[in-house]
Amino acid sequence: MKINIYNTLTKKKEEFKSISEGKVCLYSCGPTVYYFAHIGNLRAYLFMDNLRRVLKYNGYELKHVMNITDVGHLVSDADEGEDKMMKAARLEHKDPFAIADFYKDAFIADMKKLNIYMPEIIARATEHIECMEEYVKQIIANGYTYETEDTIYFDTSKLDKYGLLSNKDVREDEVEARIDEDPNKKHHTDFALWIKAPENHLMKWDTFWGKCYPGWHLECSAMGHKYLGEEFDIHTGGVDHIPVHHENEIAQGKGFCGKTPAHYWMHVEFLQVNGGKMSKSLGNLYTLEDLKEKGYEPYVYRMFNFSSHYRKKINFTFEAMDAAKTALSRLREGYLKHLEGTENIDDEIIEKYKQKFLEAINDDLNMPVAMSIVWDVIKNPIKSKKLADLILNFDEVLGFNLKDYKLEKEELPDSLKELIEKRNTARANKEWAESDKIRDELISMGYTVKDSKEGTILKRNEL
Repeated sequence: MKINIYNTLTKKKEEFKSISEGKVCLYSCGPTVYYFAHIGNLRAYLFMDNLRRVLKYNGYELKHVMNITDVGHLVSDADEGEDKMMKAARLEHKDPFAIADFYKDAFIADMKKLNIYMPEIIARATEHIECMEEYVKQIIANGYTYETEDTIYFDTSKLDKYGLLSNKDVREDEVEARIDEDPNKKHHTDFALWIKAPENHLMKWDTFWGKCYPGWHLECSAMGHKYLGEEFDIHTGGVDHIPVHHENEIAQGKGFCGKTPAHYWMHVEFLQVNGGKMSKSLGNLYTLEDLKEKGYEPYVYRMFNFSSHYRKKINFTFEAMDAAKTALSRLREGYLKHLEGTENIDDEIIEKYKQKFLEAINDDLNMPVAMSIVWDVIKNPIKSKKLADLILNFDEVLGFNLKDYKLEKEELPDSLKELIEKRNTARANKEWAESDKIRDELISMGYTVKDSKEGTILKRNEL
């Protein structure tokens, strides 16, 4: 079955066709490792993982590259502001390389908690300085740069068109340009490729232009070329990358070899908190650890993200997280009910479910629709091992690791035992509304509820 995805480059949904049959070369913009990843950052990597899983579900072999930015990323996505790594090093009184190592490890740990498959190639910027240097030399040789006293700039006016993703116009943009810090910069959209390091700059390397460090847009272009070639299939990132970072990657590709690096550009929308912006100053910038302290395991956040399409803003609230928590418990409970089921179900019904699920995920990763198919399977009154196997098949895309989920009896406090006894009595008397009410109360307390021949069984959800 064909896969349709929205391509930011063409501004439309189109059929995906890989360069090499059966294989997808994919590049994803990775983290700048100067602090812990917050849940807004993590939405981008859950989207990345979802795309990976859908492609693999469709039988594609993947070669996926993700960068780790551990040098050269300024506070602004343009060429203004302070280097994030340097700022973190100063605030924490640590070497910037130690900062990068610590937060890189923390990021990888968060990915594991969310059951995100890591790309085949993880490329750290600091390990690819020579690669970036050679890339810059070629752009210079091709005539797309100019030098100021301390910076080699990319000259965007040399391009036939700058702003392919965001429809920018260099001349129109000049009108609104503010005074730049470097008066020798020719155009507002020009950007730094190679920067001479001041004496006190900690992250610098001996290069053809003296002691320098790279502009932060450069690493993705250079490493994408190194591992995937001049052209590859898909490039992913957040919508915030569209107007500057990804425009500059395209510009660098054009300057390097005359080609746009990726055929398809896919971007995930912002996460909002209570309908507004997420920021440290507002006190609503949450990490996975923050969510854990509030009683939400990482998989709850994964479930929450499936409530909205990746190209739509998603609004984070704790009420929404409570709903996701309940949904996750019901998914696990429903899977286990089918796993222990002894009834048979027609293979034709199984195939219809599979077809509908595949249609949903192949329609630009429409996970809300895909989840509606999953709930139809969960709610099927026929309890069959075949349906449990089907749910596990869907879980190759969902990523909840259901195959390793098991319910175990545990010693419970008297208050919970009393609720279980009331629920068992309600079920015995066929008082289903009361039974469901108590079940929902138990779920809200952080338990998965399973009905067995022995009565209600609880398992505390792991955080």
